Amino acid sequence: MKRRSLFLGAAALLVAGISFNTAGLFHSHAQTQTMPEVITLGKDAKLGQVTFNHLKHNGGEYNIVKGQPIACVSCHHTAQPASDAAKHPPLMTAWPADRTTTLTKELFDKDPKAAGVAACRDCHARDGVKPTLLDAIPQIKHESTTALITLTNQQAFHRACTGCHAEVKKMNLATKAPTQLQCTMCHKK
Repeated sequence: MKRRSLFLGAAALLVAGISFNTAGLFHSHAQTQTMPEVITLGKDAKLGQVTFNHLKHNGGEYNIVKGQPIACVSCHHTAQPASDAAKHPPLMTAWPADRTTTLTKELFDKDPKAAGVAACRDCHARDGVKPTLLDAIPQIKHESTTALITLTNQQAFHRACTGCHAEVKKMNLATKAPTQLQCTMCHKK
């Protein structure tokens, strides 16, 4: 009798625990997804991680043209129709391939799931790792040779960040945006 009571008690606790966890899962799905204010990149980088202030880059505090926030697709280049992405080589991939919308803050705020934001590493995986959304890490032709460059996450981040920072420097010599030779302005141990 004692064994049966213990068994039934343990079974009741297990069922209660599963019900509680399931309720928690449904609740988390019901919560509104928000754009992250700060994103940590390169957590395992030799020079240290990069704390990327998404809000300042997307909110207009940082910009190439004064008063214009940086467009979401400047970094999230796959979040636009393929025909638009093709206008900005070498960033020619759209995800999903039949995408018809362009990611904007307004689109994301309206419906985060429908906005279709893929994580950078979904395509630009670490060297030797298969990306989750593509069959292989993307490659582009080097600008001045016929060599192919594999756009690992490190290559993609460095090309995107330093390219944008170089444009900012051209437009505004007084900017504090780091150049490609000022690594530790972004990388912190």
